[in-house]
Amino acid sequence: MDELARLKEPIARHAGGRVTRTALPGVSVIRSPTTTEPLSDVARPTLGLVAQGVKETALNGRTFTYGAGQFLIVSVELPVVGHITQASAEEPFLAFVLELQPEKIAALLLETAPAAAARPGAFNATPAGIAVSDASPALLDAIGRLLALLDAPDDAAALSAGVEREILWRLVTGPQGATVRQIGLADSRLAHLARAIRWIRGHYDQTLRVKELAALATMSVTSFHRHFRAVTSMTPIQFQKQIRLREARARLLAEPGDVSGAGYAVGYDSPSQFSREYRRMFGVPPSRDALALREAAVLPSI
Repeated sequence: MDELARLKEPIARHAGGRVTRTALPGVSVIRSPTTTEPLSDVARPTLGLVAQGVKETALNGRTFTYGAGQFLIVSVELPVVGHITQASAEEPFLAFVLELQPEKIAALLLETAPAAAARPGAFNATPAGIAVSDASPALLDAIGRLLALLDAPDDAAALSAGVEREILWRLVTGPQGATVRQIGLADSRLAHLARAIRWIRGHYDQTLRVKELAALATMSVTSFHRHFRAVTSMTPIQFQKQIRLREARARLLAEPGDVSGAGYAVGYDSPSQFSREYRRMFGVPPSRDALALREAAVLPSI
């Protein structure tokens, strides 16, 4: 695929380390000459396209595998585990990442809603929070032109916004258009659920009351449970637990000796319960895991 081949060189050249934020707003490139161990992260709304190699992202036990010429969409903040499964020094893993900003998608939809709505799959009541699809030649071409602007900073100032807009259009009218559209629609179910998700992320150490979250999402409790599970593949309580344990893991990376303190800080009243649930999720006790984390390479989930 010629369009895909043209992406590899600029990604490899501009990726200084494994993950590099470029001069283009919201654009990062990834290069890894080796496979990686599974790493927990909280993914934000993002497009991740693989130019070479293979990666896996898991959400609550469900694994999404995507390789060269495929892209992954994350529509809301989700606790995931990601790792590169195919990479070598001769053929490193190469990927392009674009943050999906609701306001930019909303602006596009305001001007193009009738045309976008006419495309197959433009609507879906409650799209999943993660999806994988094959990239069209048109999407690959637009991404290639955006990457080319990294070598033309004077042109980038004038042209990058237009090329990013084209990429968003290709997504809105593509196989995951329903999901991408809902990111930009302020009154969509996805937007309402995102408010509840942001509350959980910001108050993970507090008691979760589903009735209050449902009110925040302007849904009944029954409807909220159903749509929350459809998007995140878990219940609100399970979601909060994953956020708590990931936050505790981050704290242990900074202070590996304070296991009880990390548990209390994220909302656990019982050190034994914290250690038990931590081991169930990460496979090892918190104190042992903290030491191993210090040696692990850090890579985003996309």
